[in-house]
Amino acid sequence: MHKYAIEIFYSEEDEGFIAVVPELPGCSAFGETAEKALEEVKIAIELWLETAKEEGREIPKPRGKEFLNILYETTVRAKEPQKV
Repeated sequence: MHKYAIEIFYSEEDEGFIAVVPELPGCSAFGETAEKALEEVKIAIELWLETAKEEGREIPKPRGKEFLNILYETTVRAKEPQKV
């Protein structure tokens, strides 16, 4: 089992849930429920890693929660008003 961070959110446009693996470019999945999106993205992770190995691409080391904290700090915190 790999420890990649997974972000799941509801998409009004798609009328369902999208699961994204930020550390694996292009790795995402759709589900009618958050649980189904999670189930599907686990399959997508395995396929992404398998394809990367076959093509000789570098596979990022999972940073999990640490990576989500970095994303939070660079996106959410950057949008907060700066105190003077």
